[in-house]
Amino acid sequence: MPELTVTLYSSSFCGACTSTRHTLDLVASVLSTSPLDDRITWREVNVADRPDESEQHRITSTPTVVMTGGDGTEVMRATGVPTSEQVLAAIAKNLA
Repeated sequence: MPELTVTLYSSSFCGACTSTRHTLDLVASVLSTSPLDDRITWREVNVADRPDESEQHRITSTPTVVMTGGDGTEVMRATGVPTSEQVLAAIAKNLA
């Protein structure tokens, strides 16, 4: 069972979502050979397709990245384009 879920909330008209997706793909690739890989689930949610989930997580703009622990508690949120260093630091902090 994953201990951390990283969700990108995006929209089809969002140019910055492409940059955020690239950042998260890069981090996932770096971690793919790490023991942490099995502890993380990566998701992308289009806010137009999943309005209930987006509302539940109070998504007001895209891109927004939300990390949740295994119990569903939000442990990190980034609105806009996070750096790979920010994403890696949040993962390390929450899986230490």
